[in-house]
Amino acid sequence: FKAASITVYGLGVIYMKNIQDVDNAFAYAKRAGVNMIIASPAYDVLSYLGKKAKESQIRIAIHNHGPEDKLFPDVNSIYSRIKNMDPLIGICMDIGHTFRSGQDPASVLVKYHSRIYDMHLKDVDEPTMNGKTVINGMGKINFVSLVKALRKTKYAGHCSLEYESKTDPAMGIAQSMGNFRGVLACKG
Repeated sequence: FKAASITVYGLGVIYMKNIQDVDNAFAYAKRAGVNMIIASPAYDVLSYLGKKAKESQIRIAIHNHGPEDKLFPDVNSIYSRIKNMDPLIGICMDIGHTFRSGQDPASVLVKYHSRIYDMHLKDVDEPTMNGKTVINGMGKINFVSLVKALRKTKYAGHCSLEYESKTDPAMGIAQSMGNFRGVLACKG
């Protein structure tokens, strides 16, 4: 990555079921030279995760995985577990899963913006558990509202495009990027 002038800011989603998984994730992050781990930890490792984050000064962004996930289905469930932890422990909001949980990603961003460090941009076709990934801008997520919330909160984290496809995703990624850049270019 360095030879290609690519800066990797984070790793993940890394699942952490036990203390060894946490130690492995931090060792990996240190070797990779990144300052953030996007994670899906078990509840019983959260305290240890906080300790390791503080020791290393590597941020943790816990990823929501939608209504079928038993640990962290939405941003509210993450925040309720981390609100009293060190601010190094934050949130990676996957807007597709947020929407599939019946929530508006823009409103969630405004509510929790101080702890959202990473965002996965993915559009879906319906705000239900059965919502499927589509090209950004072709689904039901209101990207204009999301961009307004990004500007309102002065969001300083990362936005990573996510496009899931069983076939070559190149054209879907290109169209998703173009659609998102188009919304960003609007000043409304």
